[in-house]
Amino acid sequence: MDKSSLQRDSFGSKFGVIAAAAGSAIGLGNIWKFPYITGVYGGAAFIVVYLICIVLIGFPLMLSEFLIGRKAQKNAIGAFKKLAPNTPWFLTGWIGVAAAFVILSFYGVVAGWCMEYIFKAAANTFAGQSPDQIGGIFGGFISSASKPIFWQIAFMALTAWIVVAGIKDGIEKYSKVLMPMLLVIIIILDIRAITLPGAEDGLAFLFKPDWSKITGEAVLAALGHAFFSLSLGMGTMITYGSYISKKENLGETAIQVTIADTSIALLAGIAIFPAVFAFGIEPNVGPGLVFVTLPNVFQQMPYGHVFGILFFVLLAVAALTSSISILEVVVAYFAEDLKMSRKKATIIAALIITVIGIFCSLSNGPLAEAKLFGLAFMDLLIWCSDNLLLPLGGLFITLFAGWYMKRSSVEEEVKAEGVKAGYFGAFIFLTKFVAPILIALVFLNGIGLL
Repeated sequence: MDKSSLQRDSFGSKFGVIAAAAGSAIGLGNIWKFPYITGVYGGAAFIVVYLICIVLIGFPLMLSEFLIGRKAQKNAIGAFKKLAPNTPWFLTGWIGVAAAFVILSFYGVVAGWCMEYIFKAAANTFAGQSPDQIGGIFGGFISSASKPIFWQIAFMALTAWIVVAGIKDGIEKYSKVLMPMLLVIIIILDIRAITLPGAEDGLAFLFKPDWSKITGEAVLAALGHAFFSLSLGMGTMITYGSYISKKENLGETAIQVTIADTSIALLAGIAIFPAVFAFGIEPNVGPGLVFVTLPNVFQQMPYGHVFGILFFVLLAVAALTSSISILEVVVAYFAEDLKMSRKKATIIAALIITVIGIFCSLSNGPLAEAKLFGLAFMDLLIWCSDNLLLPLGGLFITLFAGWYMKRSSVEEEVKAEGVKAGYFGAFIFLTKFVAPILIALVFLNGIGLL
């Protein structure tokens, strides 16, 4: 290990590793997308397919990222330069850093919406409003030129404030507070939801298996979400892996993070759909569910504005634990390869991402008619990240771990300090053959060739 590796910051505890990595994986998509697609594609039947996809694609890719990062003790780009010197493999790291720039640009915008809605819920803004009026409030807010940008900047400043403090004193410290906080809030919301009259219809929507809905489209949806929901393919787990000590069991960590991510997604479904069905409201996907449908539900519920506050705090916390991991991908590269101080790297990275994010925000209002390839700027960045950068990043990572790295090197990292890994043979098979094929299917489906 070189001198610079010894001077790197690192996680200080097992719980810190799990809290930070699970926080990275658990984001806004867990809370609004997973519950919906679960209901649309057969409830419990979809969950079974999804869990199989997690085993086939999520676990091997996450473990690959962890071991690449810990083996190299470098950032996403530096890791490939160190493990595969004088080869084009470093471009895989560039894909991850580019994805981090792109994703956090629009993610910060949506997270800002969540922060605004904490205050709207606290002010009981939605009391007595019809669904159309609540939809109008949301449309008017996101199309505004100034207010969404104010909240986006506030959110990015909070993210940078945590990241600038470092791994142990910043990311780990706050993840160990934010993740339990997230769990407590979601359990409170679950208890409220399942005690509502008519809640059983929402639970049936989420958990009653309907195998007739398991089509090729459903399997592709499960594959895609297994890949996207774990923050894979963009260098976050490579970067976090580089801060994990040799004494930690990487396979166990990958399994625990995956279980935490899936559990929170299911708990979010329990919080949302019983409440939605209890008030006879049709669920829909995406921002509309979170910012229009749920405020309508909360305003009909006794003490609903209190639960509304809790829900939007939950969303903001989930967004924050993800955003700090995404920003760290860029900061680690700036600090290590461009030789910046952590403070300077954080400020520059956050400023660049915030400026790009401002154009994302304006594309919902004043710049809505300015389109590239038929898409508004924010929609274009979302399409590029989901359909190009993340699948390509994930594909090359599995090929690197499965085919380029020596099996002995991979085994040495997975079994560091005497860790027993009876699954190692299966992991290698999945990483070499199964995961690359499945990620390629996600990619081909995303670009419309499947």
